Amino acid sequence: MDTFVKKTTMPLYIVLAIIALLIFSGMKTVQQGNVAVVTVFGKYRRVIRPGLNLLIPFVETIFKRISTQNRSVELEFQAVTIDQANVYFKSMLLFSVQSDNEDCVKNVAFKFIDEKSLMQALIRTIEGNIRAFVATKKQAEVLSLRNEIIDHVKEQIDNVIEEWGYHLHDLQINDITFDEAVMRSMSQVVASSNLKAAAENEGQALLITKTKAAEADGNAIKIAAQAEREAAQLRGQGVALFREEVAKGMQNAAREMQQANLDTSMIMFSMWTEAIKNFAEYGKGNVLFLDGSPDGMQKVMKQMMGMDTLLDTSKKID
Repeated sequence: MDTFVKKTTMPLYIVLAIIALLIFSGMKTVQQGNVAVVTVFGKYRRVIRPGLNLLIPFVETIFKRISTQNRSVELEFQAVTIDQANVYFKSMLLFSVQSDNEDCVKNVAFKFIDEKSLMQALIRTIEGNIRAFVATKKQAEVLSLRNEIIDHVKEQIDNVIEEWGYHLHDLQINDITFDEAVMRSMSQVVASSNLKAAAENEGQALLITKTKAAEADGNAIKIAAQAEREAAQLRGQGVALFREEVAKGMQNAAREMQQANLDTSMIMFSMWTEAIKNFAEYGKGNVLFLDGSPDGMQKVMKQMMGMDTLLDTSKKID
């Protein structure tokens, strides 16, 4: 009896082991950020998602694992402008699978034979679009058309790569250069333009400086002339007031002399002697020549008498 049980139990264990082996062989894991395409005898069957998935052993197989994460590629290529200038581009391409739905994944899995063919087609398509755009522009325009080039490529490429199951997220043109001779000439043009602008600014600054200086000189001359005019006017008024006061003083002195029965010519003689005294006191060493002869004295007395007659005439008029 024990021998019979042992003989029937061993095949059962074997069957269970085979079933467990088949189950474990059909369990497949897909990493996060990826999907897998399952085929049956080479024909598309379904798409499995991230996590643990169960396949029919020896019937269903994973044909390709596809990443849905973003991918980047660096591009370096050359283009020629309409005026035959060589332009060298360095750019970065950012793209990914458009979505993880079944139709999109089927396009990604079966459009290209391998990853190398996809990248070659994608890079050559982008380079061709940039070259075609640059070929219609002049050398001087290329540097200022960076954004226009990117927009043109995105507009042309999006529809094409969407048919392949991909989406272009971003295209960055990091560097645009020309041949060495062209770069040297462009630097010279920029340098000469800067020198020209500096010279113009310096000329304008000098013109402003000289204009302001001329305006300041004119205003100073105007102010000085006005001050001189006011000063001359005040000096004239001062002289007039001085003469008026002198005349009043002489008139009062003459009146007092007459009241005292004295000769008014003494006033003139006193003024003459005071003048000589001031000449000697404030002359600071200057030599004064006075006519001390009898004729000179007689001449001076006549002049004083003439002044006395003039004072009497003015008194009568008053």
